[in-house]
Amino acid sequence: MSKVVVISGGGTGIGYACAQHYAKQEMQVVILGRRMDTLCQAAANIAEAFPKAPAVLALTADLSIPEQAQNACDAIRQEFKTVDTLINAAGSNAIRRAPAGSYADGLAGVARRWNDNFQNNTLSAVLLTEGIRPILKRPGGSVILISSIAAYRGSSIGCYAAAKAALHPYCYDLAAALSPEGITVNAVAPGYVQDTEFFGAALSPEQQKSKQAEALNGRGGTPQDVANAIAWLTSAEAAHITAQIIQINGGAEKGR
Repeated sequence: MSKVVVISGGGTGIGYACAQHYAKQEMQVVILGRRMDTLCQAAANIAEAFPKAPAVLALTADLSIPEQAQNACDAIRQEFKTVDTLINAAGSNAIRRAPAGSYADGLAGVARRWNDNFQNNTLSAVLLTEGIRPILKRPGGSVILISSIAAYRGSSIGCYAAAKAALHPYCYDLAAALSPEGITVNAVAPGYVQDTEFFGAALSPEQQKSKQAEALNGRGGTPQDVANAIAWLTSAEAAHITAQIIQINGGAEKGR
C-alpha cells in the first residue's frame, strides 16, 4: 500500500512542491488549505504530471479553528489507517495579506495582529499535528513544521517572527514524546523563497535583489529547495535526526 503524506498548505508554494515530490514517488498525497479552487487546481496539475500516482485527496479547512481541524483529521482517519508523514506548510503573515485598513489603531489592533499571526502560523500547525498524532505510523512516521529565518533574526513585523519561533519549543517537546515510538519531528526554517505567494508582490524588485544578495550563493531559494530538504528529513536515511531546526537560506543566516 502507498505511503500516506498529509500536507497543509499543499496548494501553493512549499507545500505544493512537497506534494509534487511525494506524488512523483507514487505516494498517496493529501493536501489541505482554505481555498478549494486552489487545491483542486493543484490536484489536477499533479494528476497530469504524475499519472501513475494515486489521486490527490484535497480537503478544505481553516486549521486554526478546532472544529474544522477536527473534521479534516476525522476525514483523513476514515480514509486511511495510518499517516506516514505530516508536513505543516500552511502559514502566512496575516498583516501582509490583510486588506488596507483591516487593523484598528491602538491596543485592539496590536492584539488582533498578534492573535492572527499566532493562529495562522502556530495554532494551525499544532491543531493539525495533534489531530493526526494518534494515527502516525509507529515506527517510521515523521512530522515537519515550517518555521522561518524570521524566527532567528526577527522581522519588521515582530508578531510573525514570534509565531514562527513558537514552533521551535513545540518541535522539541513533540520530538521528546514521539521519538521513543520511532517518529521523528523536525522543523525547517527557510529564508527568502522566490516565486511564492508569501513574498510575491510584497517585495519590490530592489527588495528581492537585496534578499538574494544576503545569501552566500547569491540567489533566492525555491520551493523545490525546501521540498528536497523535507523529503530527506522524512526518509529512512534521516531516521536518527529529530528535534532539529534546519535552516534553508543559502547562508543568509548562519547556523547556530
